[in-house]
Amino acid sequence: MQMKVDMIAKERIKPSSPTPYNLKNFKLSLLDQIQPPIYGLIIFFYSADDTKTNCAYYSKRLKNSLSQTLTSFYPMAGRLNNDTSVDCSDEGALFVEANIACNLSDILTQPEAELLNHFLPTNDPKTLELAPGCIALIQLTSFQCGGIAISVCLSHKLFDVSSLLTILHGWTSTARGSGEAVLRVPPVFVGDSLLKTRELSSFMSRPNLMPPPGKLRTKRFVFEASKIANLKVEVGLIGKLYPSRVEVVSALILKTAMAASRSMTGSSSSSRPSVLFQAVDLRRRMKPPLPDNSIGNLFWVVPVVINESEMDLRTMVWKMKEAVDDFSKIATKFKGEEGFSIISEFFKGREVFKEMERYSCTSWCKFPLYETDFGFGKPVWVSSTSIAFKNTIVLVDTKQGDGIEAWVTLEEENMSLFEEKLFLI
Repeated sequence: MQMKVDMIAKERIKPSSPTPYNLKNFKLSLLDQIQPPIYGLIIFFYSADDTKTNCAYYSKRLKNSLSQTLTSFYPMAGRLNNDTSVDCSDEGALFVEANIACNLSDILTQPEAELLNHFLPTNDPKTLELAPGCIALIQLTSFQCGGIAISVCLSHKLFDVSSLLTILHGWTSTARGSGEAVLRVPPVFVGDSLLKTRELSSFMSRPNLMPPPGKLRTKRFVFEASKIANLKVEVGLIGKLYPSRVEVVSALILKTAMAASRSMTGSSSSSRPSVLFQAVDLRRRMKPPLPDNSIGNLFWVVPVVINESEMDLRTMVWKMKEAVDDFSKIATKFKGEEGFSIISEFFKGREVFKEMERYSCTSWCKFPLYETDFGFGKPVWVSSTSIAFKNTIVLVDTKQGDGIEAWVTLEEENMSLFEEKLFLI
């Protein structure tokens, strides 16, 4: 589908109150430092409100409430200084307004990853030139029908998905006219107090864990509740419990992707093991648990190695659960010198993954993304989008909450075979 996007305004939104001098230099934690310099991306789509279809109304409400929200979430208005800090200079979050020559229904009936790039300010080089090192970029896009899309792009050097939810809660509360809620539950910036900034040269000299770039394609696959229920039955009880929705869907995607990759490669490499890096939240695994409104990259990637002889769903799910259970036993140690030692040892030993086919999976499931109401209703669709790295899986709840939308990024030559094999299952 060909679409025309007109950028109509770009503005820096500054905090409504200046950041105090003692908070001007925000130190990244070690977990922030090791994140790739990319943006976390999410897009919310809203149907037209018959009483407020003027784009100027949406724009004013979003910008005013964002300005108030930035006072509490002050690093969002700063600029990334280097790999160790954010300069909280109140330069502002970048707010972009655009019009797109189509209706919201055109996107909802054909939700392709390539189309979603139109709604991302990070996809426009001219926009990025306006704010080098910008932490937060927002784009409000108006459809011909009166519907809108709001994309939120936050630097992964500072925020994980749980942090995003805390920000959205504060922003939407303020936009709906209850700004006091932000003050009652202020964000907690805990990263640097747990794992202080370090010299990264010893880490960065090791092989990169991310798969090498290639000609990539991202596609969306929807797993309805009935399909997931069948997968759970196929896997069966593990201990006394059935596996979770995320476990069975991620295992199925990994199994299918591995099979597609083996079909495309020569016999010499078809039997090499694969490794899945699962993103695991640290907040509730710490002792004492960290507050839900803790801000920062408070997660770790747990590797699961899968050999060719282990490519049945039950074995894969069992290994995934076992890896997370084992990690939970040491998660409480992710602070201070002990935490630094764990991370350092992991990076020192990652050469073992160098010759493996590498995959990564992040789940946004169970996060209340469909509750994101800025004062003009809840979204009709919440979307991830294309990822800059191959072999990545992002899982998002369907609107009903019982299914899963999977955004899968593979090398282009593997995607067709992946689809073929997935639909045969």
